Amino acid sequence: QLHPSALKYGKLPLIAMCLEAANTATVPIAVHLDHSTSAKDIRLALEAGVRSIMADGSPMPYAENRQFTQEMTELAHRYGAVVEAEIGRISGTEDGLTIAEKEAKMTDPNQALEFVQRTRVDSLAVTIGNVHGEYKSPPRLDFERLHRIRRLLDIPLVLHGASGLPESMIHHSIQLGVCKFNVNTEVRQAYMQALKDEICGDSSGDLLEITGEAIAAMEAVIIDKLQLFGSVGKAHLHETPYAHALTTVGVVEGAEFVNGS
Repeated sequence: QLHPSALKYGKLPLIAMCLEAANTATVPIAVHLDHSTSAKDIRLALEAGVRSIMADGSPMPYAENRQFTQEMTELAHRYGAVVEAEIGRISGTEDGLTIAEKEAKMTDPNQALEFVQRTRVDSLAVTIGNVHGEYKSPPRLDFERLHRIRRLLDIPLVLHGASGLPESMIHHSIQLGVCKFNVNTEVRQAYMQALKDEICGDSSGDLLEITGEAIAAMEAVIIDKLQLFGSVGKAHLHETPYAHALTTVGVVEGAEFVNGS
């Protein structure tokens, strides 16, 4: 997954590296551009071969969000790519951007229905009390709201800010239609803690050894999340075209894992 700040830093070479890593993996992997508010960046990513986009108009007024998402969805579909969008606004910090709790806005179910019908987006990220980054107090998700959204929509739902959510909330979210979770904080914390332990410990100072330990720590968290989300053993579902595979995942027990939030 690529964030806009990473794309700004690495540009086309970074996209090429991600695509090559995905192509050489032993299971199907989608390279995803997350939280993009830039039509230019989305077009650049699509032209480079990225086939999963989050056209994030959530910072915009609703009408502008809908228009932006509709235009980006039409563009992405011409490339055979799938599009995720967002209704509502999630508080917390991600990719260097902080949204105050008072600025957050829950997803309105009826508005979500109109939005999906107008934009023809492939999946929808919802705001039901989830936050980016660490939860400062015990998380409280509005499952009644999620249930109402699920009754109205027949596309996969996405939950950002899944780091720190208890297993019971994850399982309940899956039952109510969440097919993709974004996790970043716990993965990043494991990576950074391993780096600190190696640098401050008895490490030989070899950079490959140090980063190897950090990657192993990160992998351990990812494996745990894959198991928690019910994603293990589901790679065969992506043997169909990816534009259809995301919907397919939505009707099985489990969900996808994405490193981001």
